[in-house]
Amino acid sequence: MNAQTENLIHPGPWGAIEIAIDRPAGISRGTAVLAHPHPLHGGTLTNKVVQTLARACVLTGWTAVRFNFRGVGQSAGLWDEGRGECDDLLAVVEAFAPEGPLCLAGFSFGAFVTSNAAARLHPSRDLQQLVLVGTATSRFDTAPVAPELHPCTLVIHGEADDTVPLASAMDWARPQSLPVLVIPGGGHFFHGQLPLLREMVVRHLRA
Repeated sequence: MNAQTENLIHPGPWGAIEIAIDRPAGISRGTAVLAHPHPLHGGTLTNKVVQTLARACVLTGWTAVRFNFRGVGQSAGLWDEGRGECDDLLAVVEAFAPEGPLCLAGFSFGAFVTSNAAARLHPSRDLQQLVLVGTATSRFDTAPVAPELHPCTLVIHGEADDTVPLASAMDWARPQSLPVLVIPGGGHFFHGQLPLLREMVVRHLRA
């Protein structure tokens, strides 16, 4: 992400996990763990949307921890259809944010994994922010967001997303009465709109 990014390999219970950490200029307000898109379709911790989320977190005082799911980059293991990937995320939380304020954020497949990790962590952890972008609601069993987490949850979807149709995201959100912020004309990867996406996330994290 930048020259100050700390890259490391962390031992997990099933093998190595590749990690990238970006820290804010001042005192950190907590740790944000970010999850990347589908591992079998080129998703990695360097994905531009994930890096945009990391920038938003750092700008608002969070230490941003990105990681590669199993079988991606230098992370050991094999694709596990979301089950093991949720375990990956929880292992990163346990290692790098065992206590204190926590923010979870994910994009696409990563947002699906993040939703399930949040469901498993809540209410035992101080989950202060939840950001779900382009959530893969049409392809995976995305967990509902606990009602008490709605005020700290931001769901963003592109109006013209042709990978995960907006209608699918609305069908997931509607029974929960969970608001969805729609970026007009936005595609799944928000080409040309990443600065806008970052600003939307920054506004939410600062609110």
